[in-house]
Amino acid sequence: MNSSFEKLQKAVELTISAGYQLKKDAFEFLSLIAATEDPVDVISRALEKINGLKDKPLFIERPFLEELVKKPDILKDSISHPQTMQALTSSAIQLEQPQILEGKKAFRPLAKEIEAEISVIDDPGAKLSSSGTLSDYLDYFRDRFKRMEKLLRQRMDARGAVSVIDALHAQPGTKLEIIGMVVEKREARQKIFLTIEDLHASATVLVPQNAPSELLDKARALLLDQVVCVSVVKTREKLLIAQDIILPDIAPKTQNKAHAPVYAVLTSDMHVGSVKFQKEAFNRFVLWLNGKYGNERMREIASHVKYVLIAGDIVDGIGVYPNQIKELAIRDIYGQYRSAAKFIEQIPDYIEVIIIPGNHDAPRKALPQPPISDDYLEPLQESRKIYSLGNPCTISLHKVEFLLYHGRSLDDLISTVPGVEYTHPEKAMTLLLQSRHLAPTYGGKTPLAPESKDRLVIERVPDVFHAGHIHTLGYTNYRGVLVVNSGCWQEQTDYMRRLGLAPTPCLVPVINLQTFEITVLSFA
Repeated sequence: MNSSFEKLQKAVELTISAGYQLKKDAFEFLSLIAATEDPVDVISRALEKINGLKDKPLFIERPFLEELVKKPDILKDSISHPQTMQALTSSAIQLEQPQILEGKKAFRPLAKEIEAEISVIDDPGAKLSSSGTLSDYLDYFRDRFKRMEKLLRQRMDARGAVSVIDALHAQPGTKLEIIGMVVEKREARQKIFLTIEDLHASATVLVPQNAPSELLDKARALLLDQVVCVSVVKTREKLLIAQDIILPDIAPKTQNKAHAPVYAVLTSDMHVGSVKFQKEAFNRFVLWLNGKYGNERMREIASHVKYVLIAGDIVDGIGVYPNQIKELAIRDIYGQYRSAAKFIEQIPDYIEVIIIPGNHDAPRKALPQPPISDDYLEPLQESRKIYSLGNPCTISLHKVEFLLYHGRSLDDLISTVPGVEYTHPEKAMTLLLQSRHLAPTYGGKTPLAPESKDRLVIERVPDVFHAGHIHTLGYTNYRGVLVVNSGCWQEQTDYMRRLGLAPTPCLVPVINLQTFEITVLSFA
């Protein structure tokens, strides 16, 4: 038996070092023939055959190995007992990380015994109507203003706001509040000039250089096209002096919590198809979900996982950034999705998988994005059930509400707001909650579709706000909302290096939906 163990270990080691993965049924096949065939010899022959193929697979499957051996009679006589199979499987997995268990305690997936509770509250990407005309853009911004004004007027300090016209006609020295969209911002000699516009008029608001530092910081953090309330004093001219800036913001809330001990895994930015995709690490992640990787604590967490939420960029796409072609392992978008399907289909069937698109995925880039179509997901849909929703969307899992958003507009915030950096994406996400809008600025890095209704306004405050895109793990609790940016599965590309973005791949946050405790697991 020791000899069989050693040969299996060497066979798995040889497979991994060659850059491939053994599917579960392929490993079981090697285990079955180990008594009569040398697994190392079988894998060596398999790798030699693969090297001669034009389209090389990511996974080595059982039928491929059976074709090399072709000894069915031997298989019938050499079937191992279940306990022996479990020990062999655990031993092989142990090669990847020393903390992997050897099956001392049987894995019991508690989440398998709990019924899923999923409801889609809002999926804007499934309700697209824009034709892209000028009137569509006007309707879009008018709708945004009305929705944001309504949110602002729910605040005690903005409830009495007057129109811009009324403010301009007020007596000099009058103190009042106005609600408007920031259409221009410029700074000169430590003064900040804002042009604020409502549906009927615009006005210039001055934030003087001797204003309190808190007010100056608020003004510098304002985004173009953001709707805010400004406390002002009317001057003798048609100029308003700012005394405070009031954001729509969210009120402190009590989180909805699950009645059952279920966990949700938050992840994003797989970028399958990129040479930088960490397939070995992602495979360990899938093994963990199956209860076959990790220490006792990790396996305990895995037993409670009922949901896996993937916030976009399933694949790397084609032509998304300059010179991307040099870093593509798969240069066909359908091939990328087929490869992604082979990973995702290994997630246990009792775990619900929910995906939304990102800017690297196949749907249109403008927000809101429709769901990834069945044309691309067909290989995955054939093997298991998944929920494919648009970007953004709001869902409920065991009564806990999640706002899922890929996060493209975080680039705009990081490039314009002082003190907001790629290393702390949760700060940028918090700013979006304060703005009550997922992509305030039009014409930046984030393309926006001029729908008749602005579906990016955050009218419903979630319990969890989950995004990706930044490739950096970060999380915080803001006024009762758990804010999570879930990192990535892609090493730094040349393009990231030029942007100064240092990713944190292979880190996975897991949320206990009963307690909102968050645990970060590393599969690096």
